Amino acid sequence: MLGRTLQPGGTGSPPTISPRPPAPSGHLAAATNSVGDSLPCVNAYEAHGWAALGDPTRLAIAERLAEGPKAVGEIAATLPVSRPAVSQHLKVLKDAGLVTDRPEGNRRIYQLDPRGLAALREQLDSFWTKSLNAYKAIAEKQTEEEQ
Repeated sequence: MLGRTLQPGGTGSPPTISPRPPAPSGHLAAATNSVGDSLPCVNAYEAHGWAALGDPTRLAIAERLAEGPKAVGEIAATLPVSRPAVSQHLKVLKDAGLVTDRPEGNRRIYQLDPRGLAALREQLDSFWTKSLNAYKAIAEKQTEEEQ
């Protein structure tokens, strides 16, 4: 339904789908680096990855895949969820850039994507560096005040 809106039907009529009006032209149409007037875009690779790992089942699947590549059935056998549920969680992890898959016979083998994990690691490293620098600045300021 991308690019369409749902229009309520009249009395006793079902709703209809009609095309969405075109986007306005001008400065808003040219703004590709923001979601709205004041919301900047976020690197979806990183933000989506953290959100995907925020689900306990997906985190458990990622932990299983850290042991090595596995098929859906192998993963599902170690979790209290069905194969279809594992497949859905794997799709979310794949869309987040954290998992890749390859065909092997009539099944797919999933493994962690080092590029997606590297992006998350870089973000953690950045947070850690900023935190340590802030701590250092506070400690140095307190030392100066004591002298």
